[in-house]
Amino acid sequence: MEFSVIQGDIAAQSADVLVNAAGTSLRMGSGVAGALRRGAGGPINEEATSKGPVDLGGVAVTDAYDLDAEYVIHAAAMPHYGDGQATAESIRDATRNTLERAEELGAGSLVIPALGCGVAGFDLAEGARIICEELDRFEPDSLADVRFIAYSDEEYATLQRVADEVRGE
Repeated sequence: MEFSVIQGDIAAQSADVLVNAAGTSLRMGSGVAGALRRGAGGPINEEATSKGPVDLGGVAVTDAYDLDAEYVIHAAAMPHYGDGQATAESIRDATRNTLERAEELGAGSLVIPALGCGVAGFDLAEGARIICEELDRFEPDSLADVRFIAYSDEEYATLQRVADEVRGE
C-alpha cells in the first residue's frame, strides 16, 4: 500500500481515522494521546477507558469528538503493566490490527504515529521500520490516503529515511 510521511500535530490532521498511540488500559495520558485528548474535547478519554483494557497489540475505536475525523483507533502497542515497554511484536500487531479495523470501518484515510516509540521506549528507527513494513505490505480495499506522521524535525527525518528504505527508494 502506498503511504506518505508527513510532519505536524496529529490532532490537527483531517482524516477518517486518527490513530492514538495507546497503552493497554486505553487511558489517554501524554504524548500523542494527550494531544488527541485535548483536541477532541468531550469525553474521549472516558469512552476509550470504558473499552479497555485490551490485549497488547489490540485496538479499540471511539468517536473523534471535535477532531477533524470520524474515529480514533486506539492502538495498544504499549503495556500499562510491567515495564511498560513496547516490543517489535506489539508494534507490528498494533499496526496490523489498526489497518484491519480501519478497513472494517470503511475508512478512506488514516493518520498513524510511531506507535510504541515515545514513552514506551522502543527505538524510533526500528519501530518506524516495523510500521513501514506493515503499511507497505497491507492490501487495502478502502484505505487510499495513509499518512505516517512525525511531530519533530528529527523524527520526520528518521521516518522519511526509513520509509524510503522500506519502499526501495
